[in-house]
Amino acid sequence: MESHKKTSSKNKGYYVKMKLMHNKYEVAIHEALSTSNYRTFDPYDADFFFVPVYVSCNFSTVNGFPAIGHARSLISSAVHLISSDFPFWNRSRGSDHVFVASHDFGSCFHTLEDVAIKDGVPEIMKKSIVLQTFGVTYDHPCQKVEHVVIPPFVSPGSIYNTLKNFPVNGRRDIWVFFRGKMEVHPKNVSGRFYSKKVRTVIWQKLNGDRRFYLQRRRFAGYQSEIARSVFCLCPLGWAPWSPRLVESVALGCVPVIIADGIRLPFPSSVKWSEISVTVAERDVGRLAEILENVAASNLSVIQRKLWDPWTRKALLFSSRVQEGDATWQVLHSLSEKLGRSYRSSRVSRQLNFDT
Repeated sequence: MESHKKTSSKNKGYYVKMKLMHNKYEVAIHEALSTSNYRTFDPYDADFFFVPVYVSCNFSTVNGFPAIGHARSLISSAVHLISSDFPFWNRSRGSDHVFVASHDFGSCFHTLEDVAIKDGVPEIMKKSIVLQTFGVTYDHPCQKVEHVVIPPFVSPGSIYNTLKNFPVNGRRDIWVFFRGKMEVHPKNVSGRFYSKKVRTVIWQKLNGDRRFYLQRRRFAGYQSEIARSVFCLCPLGWAPWSPRLVESVALGCVPVIIADGIRLPFPSSVKWSEISVTVAERDVGRLAEILENVAASNLSVIQRKLWDPWTRKALLFSSRVQEGDATWQVLHSLSEKLGRSYRSSRVSRQLNFDT
């Protein structure tokens, strides 16, 4: 894999700052690929071309979250650059070029689903491959592009530091845990309610149940709470996915997935049905009853499979590619798409001609 990259001294300083402040997936996979044995410095020997566009490295001054309104123009500028300076985009029309879209609705680049659907995938990316955190099991405009569903980035360092003090097989004194946004009176935004009111129902129904440790405020040490919990709620927000899925698995807390139709990353390596509990959004009012049944029946079996270190490894992006880690899983997924590679398809055609 070759990496298209042009960096000014100004960009280098910005890159270092962002690495320290917000080392998310766009940066993490770029770093891992840049130092891996899978990278080639000969572009004519490359099967795929990674295009490192740091869309998320732009933050709102209002709430501190990534602002992605500039995403389409930024990607368009990147494609203009590489298609003008190099021959590889034009020869395949971008089919062997790989982008990252680690946002609520992937390469539709918007946090609200109705707007994301209306905008759709940018025309310039439609023939390429997108690594995106968004994925559902049903037809959706925001996955009408060749793509690989990836896990949200969670720092391996923070996970391993937490596990030093709270090993996965240690005592868990919290039965059910959730910390995050739960609106008591959810606002109507463009005809939609945050979390489809699922989190509101959780708060209203279960806040008085002492077995449920529900917190609405942020807390820097929340990973220690996950590591002390038996079940960790992973309800949808605006989008179906969240980093809680990865953090729960990595810290040995059984993820309780409440997001109808979510498609989870790397299913061939992570047996999600064996390590998690799925609750339909319409059944969230029965959450306590459902988890009581799990605890009384097959909880120990779920935990034993969940605590397999290879499962944790598959969802974490190491600074250098390791066999079985998340970047390795991405590369494995790309290897199944070699038919899109100009180089590989050309070699295949030559072999067929020779035989």
